[in-house]
Amino acid sequence: MSRNIHPTAIIEGGAQVGDNVSIGPYCIVGSQVTLGDSVTLKAHVVVDGRTTIGEGTIIYPFAAIGTAPQDLKYAGEESSLVIGKNNVIREHVTMNPGTEAGDMETRVGDHGLFMVASHVAHDCVIGDHVIMANNATLAGHVHVGDHVVIGGLAAVHQFIRIGDHAIIGGMSGVENDVIPYGRVKGERAHLAGLNLIGLERRGFSRDEVKALQRAFNQLFGDEGTLDQRLESVADDFAQDGAVMKIVTFAKEKTRFPLCQPLKKSS
Repeated sequence: MSRNIHPTAIIEGGAQVGDNVSIGPYCIVGSQVTLGDSVTLKAHVVVDGRTTIGEGTIIYPFAAIGTAPQDLKYAGEESSLVIGKNNVIREHVTMNPGTEAGDMETRVGDHGLFMVASHVAHDCVIGDHVIMANNATLAGHVHVGDHVVIGGLAAVHQFIRIGDHAIIGGMSGVENDVIPYGRVKGERAHLAGLNLIGLERRGFSRDEVKALQRAFNQLFGDEGTLDQRLESVADDFAQDGAVMKIVTFAKEKTRFPLCQPLKKSS
């Protein structure tokens, strides 16, 4: 078993360190931490709490991972943070474990990029291939789907859901659920259309995108109520898996309504 651990690093007793792990100068690894194979902690990284980091993940200087949640209700419960494999976690990123008021776990998927000073709060669930740009922040209990991009300085309200393949514009305040494939922007974010560039980059065909656009126009049109339009879309696109992902998401209502387009001025 090969490891590269700098002599100034502190690895507390009980920590589990995999093969081919590199731990740089002045890192601190807590007693309940598990580092998978080929994890790299560059320098001055703190990993604490009941934290598991998947293989191949790289963490840059001054990140604080697994430290206590920023929640006044947190009372020291033995909650956890689970981070998947092959993530890149840049400088000053913070990720906190779950709380008793949530699911006792914060979970981050695989192949994510978390840029400088981005924040994942307690009880968040983050999918695979997620990008959070500099200073993007998630409040507690946020659920983020796969292939989501969250722009710099964006802030997402607690308990919000963001669907697969959505994109959040920089400096946006997200206070409502964002449908899969949605594109939102604005100081108080509104739905500005579909993430067309993202869909193209991820291999969606022209016909698939056209169907999504028709469904989007129908769902956020002017006739009837949103629930009526949702049922109409469900009937008209029942065989379209991509569109039905929007329908399913919209029907799984939680605390907040869907983020919608700005109303047209009369």
